[in-house]
This record gives sequence, structure tokens and C-alpha cells, in this order.
Amino acid sequence: MINEAEPPLSLQALQAGDRAEFARLVEVYSTPIYRLALKMLAREQDAEDVLQNTFLKALQHIREFEGRSSLSTWLYRIAANEALMLLRRKRPEVSIDEEASEAEESLPLPEQFTDWCCLPEQEFATTEARRQLDQAIQKLPEKLRVVFLLRDIEGLSIKETGEVLNLTETAVKTRLLRARLALREHLAAYFSERLLSET
Repeated sequence: MINEAEPPLSLQALQAGDRAEFARLVEVYSTPIYRLALKMLAREQDAEDVLQNTFLKALQHIREFEGRSSLSTWLYRIAANEALMLLRRKRPEVSIDEEASEAEESLPLPEQFTDWCCLPEQEFATTEARRQLDQAIQKLPEKLRVVFLLRDIEGLSIKETGEVLNLTETAVKTRLLRARLALREHLAAYFSERLLSET
């Protein structure tokens, strides 16, 4: 995410109101935060609103940031909350805060499994495959989607994902497994066709 050739961001400078340092913060994190918001909300305008609101809130509250988590985790938490607030306004039943229930933890196995080992690697990198994955991600329930995006797309650790979403590591692992199984099931039909076309 951060270019290692560049010096790390200075929390002290940010909290002192250094505009150049805040501009660098925006430059470093704009792309991943926009990407997360777009994949959560599926609308460019909504993602742009989340991006703008994330940095506005970061600017307003940077002096309150105590450094208990990393700066990136803090920014992702703001962005995820902003995106979820937008989702809740549109669909009030949306909630990701509750812990994994017993029903969640008894994971149903997908109805279809496709062995993708024999697909050429380039099949996974095609525009169509990426489109299918994006569509499958959008079909996930919000509480599974946001965990999958933070962990598997943005590369946060289980611990960091839990910190962003205020969930235990167990809840994160449970939801991540359910998201991966659901995605595999959604994508099974597409890759089955690809395998058939290869034979």
C-alpha cells in the first residue's frame, strides 16, 4: 500500500496539522479506500462520497487518534462505517455488528463444487472472470462481503479486520469462511462451463 522508498507517515506531523503530510495520507490511502467503498456499495458516486467523508472525518479526529491500531486500520474503520451508514440508510435492516450466531457457525456446504486445478492460470485473470467475481461479491450479504473485502482483497490480517469491524477474531474467521464458500458456489457454474469448453 505504502511505497517503501518513501518515509513513513508521521502521526506527530498529522496531529500537528501539517497539510503536506495530510495530503500524503490522502495520496497513499485514496485508492484502497475508494476500492473498498466501490466493492461494498457498487456505485461510483457512493464510493466517492465515502472517500470524501473518510478523509474529512480523519482530518477532524486525527488529534483524538491514540495509535492503538495502525493508521491504515483506523482509516479502514472510518471508511467501512461510512459505507455501512449509506447501506443502512438505503436498507435499515443491514447490520454487521452482532457476533456470529450458532446458525452462522453451522456452515452449510455449497451445493456445487468445481475443481479449478485444471484451469489455465490466465482464466483467473480474464476480464470476464473478474466481472464474475465482482458480481459474486455483490451477492454476498453485507456482513460477509465487508469481511471478505478487508481480508482477501485489501489484505488486512484477521486481527486488523476484527479491529476495523469491532468483531472477535473468531467471528471474522467464521464470516470469512462463509464468504469464501458462498463465492465458490456462485462461481462454480461459470468455471464449470470454462472447464467444459477446454475439453
